[in-house]
Amino acid sequence: MNIVFLLLFVAVLLSFVIADISIVYALLIGYGIFFIYALKKGFSVLEVLKMSANGILSAKNVLINFLLIGMLTGLWRASGTIPSIVSYSVKIMHPSFMIVLTFLLCCLVSFLTGTAFGTSATMGVICMSIAAAMGINPVFMGGAIVSGAYFGDRCSPISTSALLVSELTETNLYDNIKNMFKTAAVPFAVSCLVFVLLGFIPSDAGVVLDIGSVFESEFSLGCIPLIPSIIILGLSLARLNVKITMLTSIAAAFVICIFYQKESLGEVIKYSVMGYEAKNINVAEMINGGGIVSMLRVGAIVCISSSYSGIFHKTDILEAVEKLINRLHSKLSAFSVVLATSLASSAIACNQTLAIMLTQQLCNKIESDKKSLAIFLENSAVVVPSLIPWSIACRVPIDSVGAPTYSIVFAALNFLIPLWSLWVWRNKKGKTKYQKMD
Repeated sequence: MNIVFLLLFVAVLLSFVIADISIVYALLIGYGIFFIYALKKGFSVLEVLKMSANGILSAKNVLINFLLIGMLTGLWRASGTIPSIVSYSVKIMHPSFMIVLTFLLCCLVSFLTGTAFGTSATMGVICMSIAAAMGINPVFMGGAIVSGAYFGDRCSPISTSALLVSELTETNLYDNIKNMFKTAAVPFAVSCLVFVLLGFIPSDAGVVLDIGSVFESEFSLGCIPLIPSIIILGLSLARLNVKITMLTSIAAAFVICIFYQKESLGEVIKYSVMGYEAKNINVAEMINGGGIVSMLRVGAIVCISSSYSGIFHKTDILEAVEKLINRLHSKLSAFSVVLATSLASSAIACNQTLAIMLTQQLCNKIESDKKSLAIFLENSAVVVPSLIPWSIACRVPIDSVGAPTYSIVFAALNFLIPLWSLWVWRNKKGKTKYQKMD
């Protein structure tokens, strides 16, 4: 019976993806499916609701961080932090190195903001616009943008996926980030080489756009707006609590909005909640967004997905799948099984959050070391959804920048991280230089 309910859930998800309907509605229907399953297994309505609540409570810290991230992204726009980063970054653009610079700049912005979607909608859009003026292949650019966007989505101290993994595995976020940098060093270097080589493929080079003058019509640029981003970097290196780090950066951006950008208190509060809205239409296309409301959708996805987790934990609905995974583990390395599970979860869930949660729940017994499981998840379930064409983790960044779907073929970093990890942990017993996580 459990297989029937799982297949029904998969059918609903795929139907909504094909019909291009918000995944939130599909997840709500899925919750109804699993609710009914729990009732059929003999649990009362109150017991199922309690399971759901316990699942959501397990993600409470992530949900709190979502609120802070929403405020941060709104105020970083309003304070001129993101416009200043972008304005100074584009000055180093050169046609031959445009693709690799796009990758590096998207890495920087995604690390500072912790969001692949936000990076694609800001730095990604700007780089794609400059590339279009230069006549650079949008397929290569799309791959560079997606790779850079997921660099920070994976390892930023304010990344929702990194926070979710640390919560699910009960590990220290900064220890995880340290291990993420270690295991991504080779894939990152190779990705840079790939994008450098792609940059030398002939194109009709044009002139770099003057983005700075566009932003100057809306913001007072300079070094001061960079302070909130410097705070994030500095306090993260000091391994300060992520909530305190974000609150400090938010406070700095709040002050800069009022005293440097000359915004009213009411407007700044509005930006932190509703997101930034530029008066200049050209600026608006590049920078609008952020705010707590921007996190409501992903927050809803996490809440619903977490409620699934609570129901799955108390019922045997995943029992057949867990048995299959255990059989695979008797023949393959732990990371190989985690990667295969994340691929299936990503294809079925169509979103990164549920893919991470399903993979963790299905694979937590095959890898007893929590730090190892955390890095396994980061190197699989966090980046794999970005390579699934029908997943929102892929569609949103690609659609934001107007790149062809098949440009994900050139998202080098997103392929190389799991492939390199597969090679590193190829030994079934996992005896490699990365076995002992610091």
